[in-house]
Amino acid sequence: MNGRLVKNNIFKLLFFFATVFGLIILVVLLYRVFTQATGWLNIDFLQNFPSRIPERAGIKAALVGSIWLMAMVAPLSLFLGVGTAIYLEEYAKKSRFTDFIQTNISNLAGVPSIVFGLLGLTVFARGMELGRSVLAAGLTMSLLVLPVIVVASQEALRAVPNQLREASYGMGATKWQTIYRVVLPAAVPGILTGSILALSRAIGETAPLIVLGIPTFIAYLPKSVFDTFTVMPMQIYNWTGRPQEEFQHVAAAGIVVLLVLLVMLNSIAIWIRNKFQKRF
Repeated sequence: MNGRLVKNNIFKLLFFFATVFGLIILVVLLYRVFTQATGWLNIDFLQNFPSRIPERAGIKAALVGSIWLMAMVAPLSLFLGVGTAIYLEEYAKKSRFTDFIQTNISNLAGVPSIVFGLLGLTVFARGMELGRSVLAAGLTMSLLVLPVIVVASQEALRAVPNQLREASYGMGATKWQTIYRVVLPAAVPGILTGSILALSRAIGETAPLIVLGIPTFIAYLPKSVFDTFTVMPMQIYNWTGRPQEEFQHVAAAGIVVLLVLLVMLNSIAIWIRNKFQKRF
């Protein structure tokens, strides 16, 4: 008995120190980024286009481009991901075919992002002749996050008690009415939890965009989904590769803007999730 308690305390301490170590590294990274960004993050930085002169460099084109990309990826991936999960969980009968689909979806969730970039380059950029447009990048990034959203949505749908479905059927509701009015609202918190992680990954990915040939230096804003654009991770990557030391501070300012955008997107999703959690 004493041996089990000793092992329990040892592993408890190991897990505690692992958590503290991760938090310390995070604090050090954030401190380094914010100290380097001090004095460079201002209104001019948000309003200026990229420049070869560090003092004039801004993130306007990349910031607007990231918003364009997420405005396309979020609705497309959520619609396809949640729709796929609803079909597999509520409509499709268990068979070898559905098991094959489930296995492939799980495998796709672990595929390196650069593979999706090669797929997007072959199918969207060259096959559909979309080039380096917002549309080609949006479709590619949607494929990247789609498996994660599908798996998270399936788990959320499975977590809804069957009693809710049976009560809805007992009141005379059809299958779609039950799904739309009972199952989906109850599953929204779980669906959004997975979607938050997936979309956060999409906004910070660079490998698929590099394969697509998305430029790192643009001095104009996209006006449609067929225009060329750039995103913040690409712009930050470009700044960190510059030889001038001042560009390291510019890159740190860009990282802070990216973090703020991520926090804003996640806060909106968490607010929606908590709202539905109180109802169901």
